[in-house]
Amino acid sequence: MKILRGTVFGGIAFFFLGFLVWGLLLMDFSMTNYNQDLYRPNDEMIWWAMIVSNLLLALLLTIGLKWAGAKSIVDGIKTGALFGFIYALSIDLGMYSMTNVILTLTAVVVDAFAYAAVTAGAGLIIVLTWGKEKVS
Repeated sequence: MKILRGTVFGGIAFFFLGFLVWGLLLMDFSMTNYNQDLYRPNDEMIWWAMIVSNLLLALLLTIGLKWAGAKSIVDGIKTGALFGFIYALSIDLGMYSMTNVILTLTAVVVDAFAYAAVTAGAGLIIVLTWGKEKVS
């Protein structure tokens, strides 16, 4: 049940935190540091794919938190932040090296820290949804 709860609530957290961070807080930064020609207009977004993407990332983080033995909010935040930072840095550096999507190295660093913050929040939510373990 932990995996299912973590995936659902983590997916919701990723969606809303992602909108807050990239859709609002970093919008202007993104306009100048990412190739805007590649993005779909908001009215052409494929919402089912966005939802599945958030759920899959939440599943990956939930499994990582479970394997790491995360039990406390601090465990969720620390593990989530580290996971997000490394994940984003690997993806962003790959994109920076092979495409024209990410235009500056600064964007790579900012995005990695943004991902760290979002996954820290999702990690906190995931661990909170697990509740207390029953002692037999």
